Amino acid sequence: MSPTQVVVIVIVVVVLAALAAVAVVASRRRALKQRFGPEYDRAVAEQDSRGAAERELRERERRHAELELTPLSPESRARYAAAWEELQVRFVDSPAEAVGDADELVSRLIAERGYPTGDFSDQIAHLSVEHARTLTHYRDAHDIRLRNERGEAGTEELRQALVHYRALFADLLGEDPVGHRPPEQRHPDHEHDATSR
Repeated sequence: MSPTQVVVIVIVVVVLAALAAVAVVASRRRALKQRFGPEYDRAVAEQDSRGAAERELRERERRHAELELTPLSPESRARYAAAWEELQVRFVDSPAEAVGDADELVSRLIAERGYPTGDFSDQIAHLSVEHARTLTHYRDAHDIRLRNERGEAGTEELRQALVHYRALFADLLGEDPVGHRPPEQRHPDHEHDATSR
């Protein structure tokens, strides 16, 4: 074999290896984008580089794999759905209190499923692996709840918080707890009858 042929073979092998590496990276990137959806874009925007964001997302997957997640029993699912429906009815008379209760109910459901419930950012990281598509709702609800605690949230924002909480709640529950009815708000000119919904 001539030296030219050896050089050509080496170049071909190097090019094929580089193409294989690019294909592997692209495949991993597609898998992360598919799994994390909007959370992938958020991680990329928050990190210094796409590679750093992807490392963080793979680390989330690793930590998530260590969790002992449990499905809900039918009885538990029914109990949570009933609690959510009651919470939505209470929203009419006490929107601020109902939003706080929604946060507590979602936290209980998260804990029962086996997710950690301590630090909010850790909670988001663990949830993002299987529930990434509803995390924007959860973040928005959390932000409104914090504004509500400071007395800065209006009734419409509180209604939106409840809608946002319900998105993650339904995702964790595996079904919409009360169909597609958003919580109603009390209008000053007339009273809602809670039993008519």
